[in-house]
Amino acid sequence: MIRWDVPGPYRAVFTTRNGGVSAGPYASLNLGGKVGDVPEHVQENRRRACAELGADAEKLAMNYQVHSEHVHRAVPGARGERWGDGLWTDEPGVPVLALTADCVPIALVRTDGTPAAGVLHAGHRGLLAGVVEAGVRALGGKVAAAVGPSAGPCCYEVGEEVAAPFAEAFGDDVVRDGKLDLWTSAERALRAAGVERVDRFDACTSCQGSRFFSHRRDSGRTGRQGVIAYVR
Repeated sequence: MIRWDVPGPYRAVFTTRNGGVSAGPYASLNLGGKVGDVPEHVQENRRRACAELGADAEKLAMNYQVHSEHVHRAVPGARGERWGDGLWTDEPGVPVLALTADCVPIALVRTDGTPAAGVLHAGHRGLLAGVVEAGVRALGGKVAAAVGPSAGPCCYEVGEEVAAPFAEAFGDDVVRDGKLDLWTSAERALRAAGVERVDRFDACTSCQGSRFFSHRRDSGRTGRQGVIAYVR
């Protein structure tokens, strides 16, 4: 796991594919329950991921992700009842999880006032739709953020229908030779939303098959890693 060292009563990690019980294309720490893996394996993997942070897996909250801009307040233990791509909480001890397998996982924490934490699933559709802005607005106050592993500018090929709006929204340099830089696009979206501290963990999920699941690399038959955060 990749830990984000952020001040305050927070714990946040970006998971890898290592350290779980799943087998085959889902080996080994698959956190996705709708990809064809054995449900009991997924539950054990989520328990292990939460245990790594000292969090209660029974309270783990998740959305049903749909590449949108919708960010919801977490309900302890609720998983998939609401459609959306961001979750936040100011309730201590409630871990929130966003799943990815090439899209960008983002962790958010409030650095002034009442502690609050959030997670975002930000693919190219979510970034253009405004999921970053919605997440920062949901937390409110002063916010710090971390951009986790995703498909990198080395591998994320896009057509002109994606390249053009990204160049307009985030700058011409985020698209080079038909490949999109999601990391820089996410950072610029965060800074435009008023986030001053943005930490990045630039690791390509497509390149690093031994560390990460990748939807594109594995033609859709793969697991999910993610970002987990909570207020202690």
